[in-house]
Amino acid sequence: MSRGLKSWGRYPDFPQTGHPVQWRDSLQSVWRDVADTNRTTLAYGNGRSYGDSCLAVTGQVVQTRPLNRFMSVDWETGVLRAEAGTTLDEILQIAVPRGWMLPVTPGTKYATLGGAVANDVHGKNHHVRGTFGRHVRRFLLLRSEREPFECSPDEHAEFFAATIGGLGLTGVIAWVEIQLMPIRSSRISVTSIRFGNLDEFFALSEELDSRHEYSVAWIDCLSRGAALGRGIFLVGDHATRGGLQLPVRKKRSVPITPPISLINPLTLRAFNTLYYNRQQEKTVHSDVDYDSYFYPLDSLLEWNRIYGKRGFQQYQCVLPQARSRDAMQAILEAIGRSGTGSFLAVLKRCGAAVSPGLLSFPMEGASLALDFPQHDASNRRLFEQLDVIVREAGGRIYPAKDAHMSAQDFQLAYPTWPQLEALRDPALMSRFWQRTTQL
Repeated sequence: MSRGLKSWGRYPDFPQTGHPVQWRDSLQSVWRDVADTNRTTLAYGNGRSYGDSCLAVTGQVVQTRPLNRFMSVDWETGVLRAEAGTTLDEILQIAVPRGWMLPVTPGTKYATLGGAVANDVHGKNHHVRGTFGRHVRRFLLLRSEREPFECSPDEHAEFFAATIGGLGLTGVIAWVEIQLMPIRSSRISVTSIRFGNLDEFFALSEELDSRHEYSVAWIDCLSRGAALGRGIFLVGDHATRGGLQLPVRKKRSVPITPPISLINPLTLRAFNTLYYNRQQEKTVHSDVDYDSYFYPLDSLLEWNRIYGKRGFQQYQCVLPQARSRDAMQAILEAIGRSGTGSFLAVLKRCGAAVSPGLLSFPMEGASLALDFPQHDASNRRLFEQLDVIVREAGGRIYPAKDAHMSAQDFQLAYPTWPQLEALRDPALMSRFWQRTTQL
């Protein structure tokens, strides 16, 4: 039994007790026992969700991370089946040297396969390949009131759609089968372009997104005036040469959790200024390993500790295409006035590809993600302002990163939530779902 499990943001502070499952054959009995004893529970993978979507109301979770075995792989077709606790990194370790890559990956490779499905994760190539759920072929779902059953677009299609992006509420996922993407090299050819404001970002995105597999931008979230939204635009493609070797990078770790956040207005402003100015030329071309491009923060293990004992909240929203420019400007102006924000602020465009998931987050438009040290009063004031902007623009907030969204905003942004509620396993309940639908 594991105690003290938390979400990655370490906020809200509701430590969980984990009941680990070592073998797939015992998953059904273990999770039913936990549910019977506590009335409700939740599956908990590697704890990479930021808010309270991975926290059970009862504080008792079924820990699926030990279920990390590969069940079958066809290296001719790139079809892989693995247990739900397998991390994306473990998949990359065996797939990349054989010429295969995850078709979609979020900003951490330490998310589990089950978590990637439950949150329908997306990445830097949403404009090309959509969400992770578009590449899921099938999975095995365990419910409290019936025997396990396989879900696919053609079998139990309603559960397939509800489980992708369903926040782990339709049942416990035992294994997942996905389609990998062929590559010729493990390296990424990257073009970095320094831009001076938000208008330049949208112009670059309009010009370059359709020509590249990957597209994302870092922005200086504290920039103001004519420089509002300045940053570094990064487009990339899989290199055609350079081998299929795995990245070799020394990992460092934050050894302790400081009593207060190391991210404050002084350190934040210094970091943003240095990061923006470190690229002296307008455009730089380079070849980098996939770790450097996709997972820059994963090289610093336990990096969430730098925010101190109170933790942090991430604010990630997506704004519809027609209103994304003006709404994004209003959001950045509000963040700039607040004097707080993130040392890694990510801005990108999402494409028009429709996810098979019932509650998938992305829509065609622009997405912004920033981390904020947890300060109850200041975060509440800022988030209330940002929520109004997002609501009026017709946008929405990412449940996997959220710890504050109101029930009204959630239900307005995700009008299909009653369909998920109708298919929710009554033995599964998260703090997020209780907060946004049950009060």
